[in-house]
Amino acid sequence: MIVNQHQKGWEIIYHRAHALLAAEIAGHWNVKERPIRWLETIAAISHHDDLEKEWEEKNITDAGAPLDFTLIKDTKVSDVASIRELANNARYRGRWVAMMISMHMSFLHEANRGKFPELDEFLDEQLKNQEQWRQELNITEDDAVKAYEFFQWCDRLSLILCNRMIPAGERALEIATLSDGKRYDVMQRSDGNLTVTPWLFQEKEFTVNVEACYVEQLQFASSGELSQALQTAPIKTLEWTFVKL
Repeated sequence: MIVNQHQKGWEIIYHRAHALLAAEIAGHWNVKERPIRWLETIAAISHHDDLEKEWEEKNITDAGAPLDFTLIKDTKVSDVASIRELANNARYRGRWVAMMISMHMSFLHEANRGKFPELDEFLDEQLKNQEQWRQELNITEDDAVKAYEFFQWCDRLSLILCNRMIPAGERALEIATLSDGKRYDVMQRSDGNLTVTPWLFQEKEFTVNVEACYVEQLQFASSGELSQALQTAPIKTLEWTFVKL
């Protein structure tokens, strides 16, 4: 889950909600710039964090505060079964979605290659599957990479928003630099709206949103206690309006 400090406690955004926000962003992409199999790619974006079940897992720090996902350590042996389950379950949405999820798993976990055999085996499986699906779907590796860059770009912007990383003072923050060398930045304008440069959306103005939970209790004795608090926590819809310069 994504945890931000709040004036009265904690603002918490579930990872599945963040994924839905990323899909919302993708839905506004310029028609001329959309990757192949655009809608299936949006489905992959929307479901790429289905593995996260914050209400069932360890969700507090050693000090009892809500556990932000950035504080979770490197992949462990026990995690491999879970990430394999996510990759396997994606197949039920079709090979294209499965390939996008598989590429995302590779991106997230390749840095840990060599740490233990179970993970290496999983990563090798993903590369083999990706090659097989490209052949079966009759697409080039370049097309697959471009579609995944789109996936990753939307995911990154969603995380920037949910983590409240937008700098003040009309300063630009890099979203990503794509394989073609083009860099994209997000900036908050003086009127409070956001803009992206260069602009790559269909509309000149649009709004996206995500739901956040608010808890005032600062420490929790157990993960179950936090999960219970989140069940009854007030919910607020956060909105961001993007406007073309």
